[in-house]
Amino acid sequence: MRLYLRSRALPTALAALVGTAAAAAGSARWLVSLPDFDHTARLPVVVLGPLLAAATVGASLHTPSDELDRTAVKPWWPRRLAHVLVPTLLAAALFALALPGHMEAYGAPAAVRNTLGLMGVTAGAAAVVGARLSWLPPVFFVGVVYLAAPSEPGGAAQWWAWVMQPGPQAGAWTVAVAAFVTGTGGYAWRGARRVTGES
Repeated sequence: MRLYLRSRALPTALAALVGTAAAAAGSARWLVSLPDFDHTARLPVVVLGPLLAAATVGASLHTPSDELDRTAVKPWWPRRLAHVLVPTLLAAALFALALPGHMEAYGAPAAVRNTLGLMGVTAGAAAVVGARLSWLPPVFFVGVVYLAAPSEPGGAAQWWAWVMQPGPQAGAWTVAVAAFVTGTGGYAWRGARRVTGES
């Protein structure tokens, strides 16, 4: 297990998660303290914090010994599943602590939802395009949605712009949970795609 963790740089990724959550907490407090700003100013933190956490974990999904993994006697899917679940639960707990209060808007529920959804997108991307590029689809998605989402939450936007929605939006939660289950299941079953030229 120690070799598995070290070969995928998972301890470094977990340390980066802690640092990201601490930076998110500081940034959220700073934004709210600015004149003429309230708790809705935490929206960038609720979106970008989980995105950075997902990209960090995505880099650790790289498999340095793909041939050995596929020919092992014991199935690898439980390890791969745990590899996504444990950092996701840690990140969700850290962001929930980093963004207390205002549950109805951009607080802990929205941060946890975005963490789940973006981790799922990243894990699914690792299975499709490889771990080294797994950060690219979620970054592209968040960038497009950040620019295109309407200022008023709810409606159809809660389905396609779920990362920009306040915490209680049911449609946003449905999409995020579906992304997490699908992406995590795909990575656990298949593992990260091996890209030509990787060692």
